[in-house]
Amino acid sequence: MTATDSVILANPTTCELGEGPVWDPIREVVHWVDIRRGVVFSGRLDDHGRVTLVDHVSFPGTVGAVAVAEDGSWIVAGSHTLTLHPTSGSTRELARVIPTGRPRRTNDGKPDPAGRFLIGTLSLDDDSEHEVLTRLDDDGTLTTIDDDLTLSNGLAWSPDGSIMYSVDTVRRVVYARSYDAATGATGDRRAHIAFDEGYPDGMCSDAAGYLWIAMWGRGEVRRYTPAGDLEQTLRVPAPNVSSVAFAGAELDTLIITTATQDLTEDQLAAAPLSGKLFSARPAVPGLPVPLWRGIPAKPKENP
Repeated sequence: MTATDSVILANPTTCELGEGPVWDPIREVVHWVDIRRGVVFSGRLDDHGRVTLVDHVSFPGTVGAVAVAEDGSWIVAGSHTLTLHPTSGSTRELARVIPTGRPRRTNDGKPDPAGRFLIGTLSLDDDSEHEVLTRLDDDGTLTTIDDDLTLSNGLAWSPDGSIMYSVDTVRRVVYARSYDAATGATGDRRAHIAFDEGYPDGMCSDAAGYLWIAMWGRGEVRRYTPAGDLEQTLRVPAPNVSSVAFAGAELDTLIITTATQDLTEDQLAAAPLSGKLFSARPAVPGLPVPLWRGIPAKPKENP
């Protein structure tokens, strides 16, 4: 498959809310989730950009995101908690992101350049101005980065890790701020890209530092320069494009998730490929997403 702007159908599995694609370099597969059905799918990517389903794992409740650890384990963002899904043995809770109370769930998440896992939240009622973006630190505690979002969504970093980008979907904005990968310290956020049509959703970076943004409600994936200017648009035959990620050994295939959620019967009839997985082969490869570095084991006390 040569470099092309054409978007092709990669896998025919229909997701109600397909999201969170991630390349697993350990197993050499693509993972993606159906958030509302609580399923993590795994598929083998071929040289033509198609993905053959090889496994799926169901979890109770929703699954907002999944990331791969250095030892092959998964960190899974469940409805309210982050859990460890090891390669062998039982799952265990790592941290509770959402306390009991107002209905919310976890949403998009991703490791930072140092391998710490960040996760955001989404409101399930009408109170949508107090959503959070938080980070799981090495000691197992959560550090809040934002607590005034409408819908915390896509995350990406510049190639040198010094700038973090984050999406607030309902406000239709991509924020940027300085980021210290060594300490996790963040600078003041600023509006980097504002939208007046469609809703920015999932996001990733390429090797040149450009942002690829899934546009919910527009049937598009857009590429923006580091300065925030629109440079390219890919058309996707599904209105609700939810997320993007680069995959493959060379990170040269763009994986695109979509959803059937929020579409009427007429819209589904007009866009029957909604909810399926797509791919493209951009001219510029992706920026690697670090593996989750896990929570280091506490040293044993001397007797």
